[in-house]
Amino acid sequence: MLSRVAESIYWMCRQVERAENVARYISVNLNLSLDMPGESVQQWNPLVITTGDNALFKKLYDEPSRENVIRFLTFDRKNPNSIFSCLWNARENARSVREIISSEMWEHINRFYLMLKDSTLRSATNDASDFFDAIRAAGQQFMGITDATMTHGEAWHFCRLGRSLERADKTSRILDVKYFILLPSPEDVGTPYDDIQWSALLRSASALEMYRQRFGLITPAHVVEFLVLDREFPRAVLYCLTNANQSLHMISGCELGSFGNTPEQLLGQLQSEMAFAKPKSIIDGGLHEFVDQLQDRPNDIGAGIHNTFFALRPIEAKQDDEPGS
Repeated sequence: MLSRVAESIYWMCRQVERAENVARYISVNLNLSLDMPGESVQQWNPLVITTGDNALFKKLYDEPSRENVIRFLTFDRKNPNSIFSCLWNARENARSVREIISSEMWEHINRFYLMLKDSTLRSATNDASDFFDAIRAAGQQFMGITDATMTHGEAWHFCRLGRSLERADKTSRILDVKYFILLPSPEDVGTPYDDIQWSALLRSASALEMYRQRFGLITPAHVVEFLVLDREFPRAVLYCLTNANQSLHMISGCELGSFGNTPEQLLGQLQSEMAFAKPKSIIDGGLHEFVDQLQDRPNDIGAGIHNTFFALRPIEAKQDDEPGS
């Protein structure tokens, strides 16, 4: 497979996943605003911080109000990680590989983009819950169509690799929202206010029902165990890293457990560390500190994937082709 084609497929799936997860971030706050008494600027500022785009937001907007944050994260073309920017890039990548992906994939991603293009900030703020639910549903439908209509060969594995790495990163960032959203006072830790916030985070990851089946009552340690260390829940960080590792080895042709290139080494090491991590040690060491360190690792893996599979390299002349030979 050409590196250009592989890169387009990888980023197409990664950008659709990113768009869906930004909608999930916003859903966290929408759920909280319905359950918590009152709403403040502080409640929306954490979203910008956890996406890593705080510096850009401050250049473009005066304050992190509800309307400004929704505009920035959803429609702002100057924000490369906004939902609109992600879908525009995903659609362009899909256009460039239409001969590789299925027609159903192209038709869906085109409709997905046009749906957002025809939307307005007013519709996103007035009917916010339905609007962002529709984005999440469209993202999930695209991945379902991809798995159902695309041959599960090398191209599909690049798609799953991008999706899994993006989902692992964004699930960790959803957890980080809990750190930044301030409780009314320290005394509220462990009270219904705290439970509301953990429930909102689980809902934003489409995890509340499956969590209830596994653990019942909501506790911080069990939430961390389910969203970070679970081996069966499809949005858990460890589950995503396992899928990414499997696809990366299928692409390279190396057996699982062997490390043929830099991204395989980095991903295999991270997966092993996560497999042996304990929820209590994560909580005791600080959830934010754990997530902060975790978020750097997929970035390093992504850079390794780019350098190994996508980066252009100069063609070295053969010995016989050198002048004077």
